[in-house]
Amino acid sequence: TMVAALLRAVPVGMTVIFVLAVVLMNFLARITLVSLPWLALNAGITVSWVPFLFVDIVTRHFGAKAANMLSVVAIVVNLIVCFFSVLIGRLFDHPSLDMVVGGQWSILLASTIAYLIAALTNNYTNVFLGRRFFRQNPDGRKAFAVRSYISTFLSQCVDNFLFVFLAFVVFPNLPGALPVHWTVAQCVGASVLCAVLELLSEVVFSPLGYHVAQKWKEKNVGEEYLEKYCPNGVLES
Repeated sequence: TMVAALLRAVPVGMTVIFVLAVVLMNFLARITLVSLPWLALNAGITVSWVPFLFVDIVTRHFGAKAANMLSVVAIVVNLIVCFFSVLIGRLFDHPSLDMVVGGQWSILLASTIAYLIAALTNNYTNVFLGRRFFRQNPDGRKAFAVRSYISTFLSQCVDNFLFVFLAFVVFPNLPGALPVHWTVAQCVGASVLCAVLELLSEVVFSPLGYHVAQKWKEKNVGEEYLEKYCPNGVLES
């Protein structure tokens, strides 16, 4: 009931963009863009900042619990998409299909674990910073920026390292996994560099995120959800 109420409360277009970004992260992550002895980057970085900007907006307006629930919803949709992708790949054994869906289980499992832990890290860090440093004005522009920047950088480091370490170090030798191998040095380099690049994306687009959050507040978006599930304020939910 709570999840259904939240899905009614959050604008549908925003939720669709969020879920699509999470699914795209999963598919693009199998494509390596840069491969150096000390660094490797995958194509997932092109959209990975979108989900974290979205959950920062949701955390600010609805609280960490709401952002966590939407993250789980996105993961469930991602699992469904990957299930059908693998099914199609098994039913129609064709090289071009294998390029799109082959080895999907290893990417799927790595991305699911990494994104779930990173989302929880992001959402609770964002709330902690609001409680600890901005309790008097948690909705101000400065508060939104600081909470978003720090939580994004920390969670992206967690997400990037866990994903590439699991997908390209732990899983590649297992049956049916994507046979792409990275070194631990490449994983560390990628996690830090990607976190910096994604933080820069957050800096560029956070004014847009703040504007959206302000519009939600002015228009009382999700008022029914807030009254029922956040009676003590979003910092406590």
